[in-house]
Amino acid sequence: MILRDVLRAGAEELRTAGVENAMRDARRLMAGALGVDAGRLTLLERDEVTPVVSATFLDAIRQRCEGVPVSHLLGWREFYGRRFEVSRDVLDPRPETEALIAEALREPFEEVLDLGTGSGCIVLTLLAERPAASGVGTDLSAAALEVARRNAQALGVEGRCAFTQSDWFADVGARFDLIVSNPPYIAAEEMAGLAPELRHEPRMALTDEADGLSAYRVIAANAGAHLRPGGRLLVEIGWQQGGAVAALFRAAGFAEVAVLPDLDGRDRVVRGRWRDGKNP
Repeated sequence: MILRDVLRAGAEELRTAGVENAMRDARRLMAGALGVDAGRLTLLERDEVTPVVSATFLDAIRQRCEGVPVSHLLGWREFYGRRFEVSRDVLDPRPETEALIAEALREPFEEVLDLGTGSGCIVLTLLAERPAASGVGTDLSAAALEVARRNAQALGVEGRCAFTQSDWFADVGARFDLIVSNPPYIAAEEMAGLAPELRHEPRMALTDEADGLSAYRVIAANAGAHLRPGGRLLVEIGWQQGGAVAALFRAAGFAEVAVLPDLDGRDRVVRGRWRDGKNP
């Protein structure tokens, strides 16, 4: 069969399974099976597809029908213009998180701490954008840290980023100019209503098994001990959590607290500055 027909058959299988953007996903999976950029498929659509490529593609289609994310089938996802390895051990990088990156880059920093680093997409992007900076990524999951280390090596920043297995600040001793985090913020009662793809991501990266605010309580209460005067704390939030998280920041002594939107206009980031001589 020619590529165009195999591609259409795969997309139809996805549509029948109720997968949104079926043709887009089918094209990405076909590109993965061929080892080419998805933009080249139009040039190849009349080419014969080998049995090996066809089998690889159709197996990926069947897994996608079962809810496996495209990124897991490909083994990577793009974030802030770079490719990051992903797996079932880490949360997929998402476009919304780029709002946190943009805010972090608004001011200079020399040392950054990323709590719950997962794939490392936040701290590694910040280091790639700021070649003079160094960073630390922590995570409770040893498997996630291995993914982050491989991403650091792939991006050429491994010499500027250390990774530590830690329960939030438990094994962090230094002070930083900037602390960032995308912690688990989905309430336990909301988990059942999430998209099927999220069942393939680590539950501990999605929910605190409580009200969705547990991690923010820990981070807000302890970040000041790990920030230099005037240092910043930035966290990603669920779109309805801005007021609650901002209140935690203020109660912990942070100044210049603000809730910032993502590109869709939804609340996405809470920022605060640790008190210095000007912030009692």
